[in-house]
Amino acid sequence: MVRFAGVLAVVCAGCSSSGAPQDDAGRGGARSAVPFAPYVSATTAAGTETAGTPSAFHVAFAVASGDDECAPMWDDETAIDDAAATKRIRGLRESGADIRVSFGGATDTELALACDSPAQLADAYEQVLDRTGAQAADFDIEGDTLEDSAATARRAKAIELLQSRDDGLEVSFTLPVMPSGLAPQGKELLRTTADQDVEISAVNVMAMSYSPSHTGDMGDYAMAAARSTHDELTALLGLSDAGAWRALRLTVMIGVNDIEAETFTLDDAAQLAAFASKRDLGGLSMWSSARDRECAGGEQQEVDETCSGVAQDEGAFAAALSG
Repeated sequence: MVRFAGVLAVVCAGCSSSGAPQDDAGRGGARSAVPFAPYVSATTAAGTETAGTPSAFHVAFAVASGDDECAPMWDDETAIDDAAATKRIRGLRESGADIRVSFGGATDTELALACDSPAQLADAYEQVLDRTGAQAADFDIEGDTLEDSAATARRAKAIELLQSRDDGLEVSFTLPVMPSGLAPQGKELLRTTADQDVEISAVNVMAMSYSPSHTGDMGDYAMAAARSTHDELTALLGLSDAGAWRALRLTVMIGVNDIEAETFTLDDAAQLAAFASKRDLGGLSMWSSARDRECAGGEQQEVDETCSGVAQDEGAFAAALSG
């Protein structure tokens, strides 16, 4: 996913067309609460963060301070020990939600590309976790970073070191997806990491930014991506049917996307929340809390990092996704 400052960027992994099956979110059965954990800026308050009463926040993004510098920063512009950022993250935790540090993203340099060794990389990751007090690390790996097999191996070894130091550390991966499932590189990342004896708590797929040929219903596409990834996780991680659903999380880009055909509506959000509840999904998220409001001029087709582009009340997507 994109960073908060600057131009919104998307990655299309695979870009093969796939038909979306009919919505099956309306089948009978008891509904259960699905954890809701939106993406928020580490440095900038949006005023909409607590809408939907999140159980956790993805605090984005911790990256390298330069292409070859194994030193973490927030979005390549704010020091990890910045007093204002630290105070903000403390406030998010005091709302009652857990903190998940999101490493990587679609722009800037992921630390595994900048650090020379697994030990050096583990220390860089640990510096961020210690500063934020987080017990959960999410690795948003996409674009060229996902293609880098050396970085994948280095990251897997570094995470194994982290978990050897703290066996309570929850590790998840955020990966691009198509309605047909994960990209080959995403599957290989999970295999490589699992082979390093890393305990992977969850796989969070970005149900967004497919391709211009995907002109159908975004809710249907998200559910198709969930089904496909669920089946892949049973094989890749050796999970049961129910275990694969619990290990699966979905993140959507609310409102308009900079792929013109893609608009994720409030109806899509309600549809996806019902689907997730029926399957006891591991969690739902959105990009991002900062966009969960109507734009000043109302509906618009241009993507904006501060509003959704659709008609809505403030916090409406959070309310819909959190059920």
